[in-house]
Amino acid sequence: MSADHNTRIAIVNHDKCKPKRCRQECRKSCPVVRMGKLCIEVTPVSKIAWISEELCIGCGICVKKCPFEAISIINLPSNLQKDTTHRYNANSFKLHRLPIPRAGQVLGLVGTNGIGKSTALKILAGKQKPNLGRFDDPPDWQEILNYFRGSELQNYFTKILEDDLKAVIKPQYVDQIPKAVKGTVQAMLDKKDDTGTQAIYCDLLDLNHLLDRKIEDLSGGELQRFAIAVVCVQKADIYMFDEPSSYLDVKQRLNAALAIRNLLTDTNYVIVVEHDLSVLDYLSDFICCLYGVPGAYGVVTMPSSVREGINIFLDGFVPSENLRFRDSSLVFKVSETAENEEEIKKLCRYKYGNMVKKMGDFELSIRNGEFTDSEIIVMLGENGTGKTTFIRLLAGKLDPDSGDAVPSLNVSYKPQKISPKSTGTVRQLLHNRIRSAYVHPQFVTDVMKPLMIDAIIDQEVQNLSGGELQRVAIALCLGKPADVYLVDEPSAYLDSEQRIVAAKVIKRFILHAKKTAFIVEHDFIMATYLADRVIVFDGIPSIKTTANSPQPLLNGMNMFLKSLEITFRRDPNNFRPRINKQNSVKDVSQKKSGQYFFLED
Repeated sequence: MSADHNTRIAIVNHDKCKPKRCRQECRKSCPVVRMGKLCIEVTPVSKIAWISEELCIGCGICVKKCPFEAISIINLPSNLQKDTTHRYNANSFKLHRLPIPRAGQVLGLVGTNGIGKSTALKILAGKQKPNLGRFDDPPDWQEILNYFRGSELQNYFTKILEDDLKAVIKPQYVDQIPKAVKGTVQAMLDKKDDTGTQAIYCDLLDLNHLLDRKIEDLSGGELQRFAIAVVCVQKADIYMFDEPSSYLDVKQRLNAALAIRNLLTDTNYVIVVEHDLSVLDYLSDFICCLYGVPGAYGVVTMPSSVREGINIFLDGFVPSENLRFRDSSLVFKVSETAENEEEIKKLCRYKYGNMVKKMGDFELSIRNGEFTDSEIIVMLGENGTGKTTFIRLLAGKLDPDSGDAVPSLNVSYKPQKISPKSTGTVRQLLHNRIRSAYVHPQFVTDVMKPLMIDAIIDQEVQNLSGGELQRVAIALCLGKPADVYLVDEPSAYLDSEQRIVAAKVIKRFILHAKKTAFIVEHDFIMATYLADRVIVFDGIPSIKTTANSPQPLLNGMNMFLKSLEITFRRDPNNFRPRINKQNSVKDVSQKKSGQYFFLED
């Protein structure tokens, strides 16, 4: 067998491959099959095609001929020949190497969706036995331990096998929790609390006012904080958190990070998967990056320091392996607005006056402001301060109770919660809603291609994942002709790479189309990248809050961060914002000088 045989994988997508609905073009067009060898096999009873990776010559003809685009033939980097940790079955996803946890430290995992982070968590939790790629003849534990001989993982798996280690996982999709768990928050915490720390975590995660509430009545952010608390109050040796910051505002994200770091002892392991890079940076002690082709294969890098690990991910280059896994690096130049304040006043196109809106016990006061075209205004504030209410006022979905009337604007609105009502495919939905835009060459180049809508255009809307729905919702919002675009939490469900792509898409579209956007965003890196100016919301959440007038990025960020008592610095290489560790030298000196947010390092 030649050396390159193990470095090519064939992936057949289970959802797309339909041998009963095609002419089996893959098999008929394969040159190896024509030579009389069984490289691609489709029998009358097979649910999907089977491709022999040993016989495949990598010509890629089957990839082009498949009418359902179900086949991928991928050449792997040659250094992965003997590194397969797990493979589910033939022609399916393959994970190479594993992250190496260290006792007493937080291991952060960063990578795109579908690259094997959740698979790695399952294996490290002892819930999935690694089969070293031999799905038809799985190895026994003795062989697995021999395979990891000499690495820290041998010791780790030995401990798991001898049942010394108990693992608890906070699941990725917290909105599924009410289906599995019934009862009140208090009852569930009482049941799980075997460390006596319930009161500490309820304080830290702001759960005290929710204790009597039923689990099915909790919102997304409340469910997330509840799920984190349930894991934190249990006594375990391995704590795993899969995306702990989704649905949470900036302050809650940092409190969740403090709660997770609180769990560390000299002997336990803490592993976190997180897409908000500033939170991951704040939370982790060291980082493993995952790269590869989503849904095909994933590779785990060696552990590196936090700054280096995140920069490897953003640069798309692994120096230790001299390997590039992304064509371009991701850089965060904060928007430099050419206009000074005077010019903004001259250009001023729209104004809104002072307004007050009451909803039950909650009162939101809005201070007047103005905005111009080609401008993005980001709304900053905790959950419950009225950001979505303000957006709905601008969208004309609510009327103010007192003050000036909302100016009549032609708006396009992407809501915070996306519930798909459409029963057809994505293509039908785009055709019905943004018929002229989705085929317009400029829109295709600026929006459709970067958001990779093509890959999901023939799928049923009801079957899309959260991230896929979010990308379709952004495309629908930008595709509707409007003067003002109102986008509520565009980063929810997206992985780190997709967040940066989505931010670039929104920014480029708003500048080219000479429109205005109001964006609510809790991911700090995305917010600073997008914002030309910011509206800061302050006051007592859910009771009485104020939306201040729009102000320049630096002043607004300083005001917002001061209320949270956090300071930021910028990375000198790619300019991403980094949270200073509490009471560090930089944190103390920035607070003294009143510079909570740095544009230049």
